[in-house]
Amino acid sequence: SVVAIDRETKKIKGVGLEAKRMLGRTPEGVIAVRPMKDGVIANFDVAEKMLRHFLRLVIDRTILKVKPSVIVCVPSGITEVERRAVRDSARSAGVKRLLMVAEPMAAAIGVGLPVETPVGSMVIDIGGGTTNIAVIALSGIVCDASIRTGGDELDQAIVQYMRKTYSLLVGEPTAERIKIRIGSAVPLMPEEELDVKGRDLVSGLPKIVRIDSSGVRDAIQEPISRIVNAVRRALEMTPPELASDILERGIVLTGGGALIRGLDQLLMDETGLPVQVAENPLSCVALGAGR
Repeated sequence: SVVAIDRETKKIKGVGLEAKRMLGRTPEGVIAVRPMKDGVIANFDVAEKMLRHFLRLVIDRTILKVKPSVIVCVPSGITEVERRAVRDSARSAGVKRLLMVAEPMAAAIGVGLPVETPVGSMVIDIGGGTTNIAVIALSGIVCDASIRTGGDELDQAIVQYMRKTYSLLVGEPTAERIKIRIGSAVPLMPEEELDVKGRDLVSGLPKIVRIDSSGVRDAIQEPISRIVNAVRRALEMTPPELASDILERGIVLTGGGALIRGLDQLLMDETGLPVQVAENPLSCVALGAGR
């Protein structure tokens, strides 16, 4: 969720992927804004514009006179104030009826887990701003843990690491590319290398450095251990009957963060439970909301 806006006219230049490609590349008059921070709305006006844009994409112009009903997925640990922000921005974007679903619930439905049965299912949804962990049974969340650590924080950790270790300044899109290409939660066999372009902090000139996957793994160690600890916390709160179900059925990983190599292996080693990554983790939540 990125929106590119003209500073003066406040007109939208691009939304979504198109605007994401502009991150760190915009001229003076244009700014690329992330209206969502840590899974909740940080910039109210821009969030409303973004919603309006998405609604226009999917709704035929003629129907726009009829206000649509919308389902929004929110982090499970969201506060009442943050809920109101979601409600208000949806209202001003022209939504008649708004329903909110907890992200892990939507993810579980998207993966196809039997949420309405009395059998416990555990879902870990690692998004950009938040990680939501929930144990679900009988169409409700029995216990959950939500932390404000996600893919964005891993990118930030990589940016800091490049500054400290190589005195190289890189933008968020580059950091994300490093994370996707050679980021991992457990040692790789063999370790991989990648050329990274950025600006030298000493000379101020562009330069290329070669980095390896073990360094990147150390860089993202802290946020990843926070995710592991949150999983532990959720498991500690789980009622024993459901805990035995999870032992049998395992944990499902969803969200973009689930694509980090070896994360399932790391969680398996830390919890002793079977862990599997959902089929298309990026769109589980959206598919679940649709269903």
